[in-house]
Amino acid sequence: MKIPYLIDLAQALQTGVKKLPASRLEKHCRFILSQQCEDGGFRGREGDSDLYYTGFAIRGLGLLGGLDKETTQKVTEYLYAERDHDHTPVDLLNWISCALAVQLAGGEDLLSDGASAAAWQQKVFKQFDELRRDDGGYAKGPEGKLGSTYQTFLITVTHDLLGRPIPDPDSVVQFLFDRQRDDGGFVEIAPMKRSGTNPTAAAVATLKILGKIDHPLREDVRDFIRDVCQDDGGVAANSRIPFGDVLSTFTALNAHRDLQIDPGGLKFTAKDFISQGLEFPTGGFRAALWDEQADVEYTYYAIATLGLTACNAT
Repeated sequence: MKIPYLIDLAQALQTGVKKLPASRLEKHCRFILSQQCEDGGFRGREGDSDLYYTGFAIRGLGLLGGLDKETTQKVTEYLYAERDHDHTPVDLLNWISCALAVQLAGGEDLLSDGASAAAWQQKVFKQFDELRRDDGGYAKGPEGKLGSTYQTFLITVTHDLLGRPIPDPDSVVQFLFDRQRDDGGFVEIAPMKRSGTNPTAAAVATLKILGKIDHPLREDVRDFIRDVCQDDGGVAANSRIPFGDVLSTFTALNAHRDLQIDPGGLKFTAKDFISQGLEFPTGGFRAALWDEQADVEYTYYAIATLGLTACNAT
């Protein structure tokens, strides 16, 4: 049986993260736990619980071994309270991935909890279907007229996670290759001309799920990522930005993993970029050298990057 993409990725990241010193992992685990609110969810840099940040917090704790019984129970209560609210596709994926993390940690199975869970899933996929556009992709919202590369990735990966085939996959594949540009990368929406690191990684991941990785794609993406690698050791969001960030660095490394190509020197520079410039001594990571504050999102991406570099280390 095929392992869902996100679970396969999480397992690979855990393998790498386990090679890091326990004391280092513990301080970042404490930082993430410090962002948990009374209702069981997690906050960003300010404000109340948010499904978006809760998703990153739970994935981060899963990598760090920090999902204990008490934390899992508090998150479960938060997820139950959030299930019937209206959410964006990003937050729906976060809810589903959190629910699976809770289950894998020995908690309740929120996705198969009787008729209400089944009805909720049916409602979710109906919402997704309504976002499908004539170009073959999925729009960011009901008003969107064009498919979005990242949104198409999110919806494809959610189908994959729950074992549901994506409708008309050939149209999705064509949509993605229509978003590819001459530099080898991919753009977010059709009118854009300059490829981005994150839409490129999203396109690669989607094509991997759909079984459409080939040699020309490997060559194209490898060349594009070389162009966005920076002197600071990280990877930039696009070729016009002169500095790296942790999100783009992670997605570039993960694209190498998805394509099964050697990241070469990037595995060493990325590790140094994360460790020397973005890590706070008291726990947590910031987004880039210009950033001044840690949060759970970038802490997850940093830990995940260190996990990938440890996996790739010889």
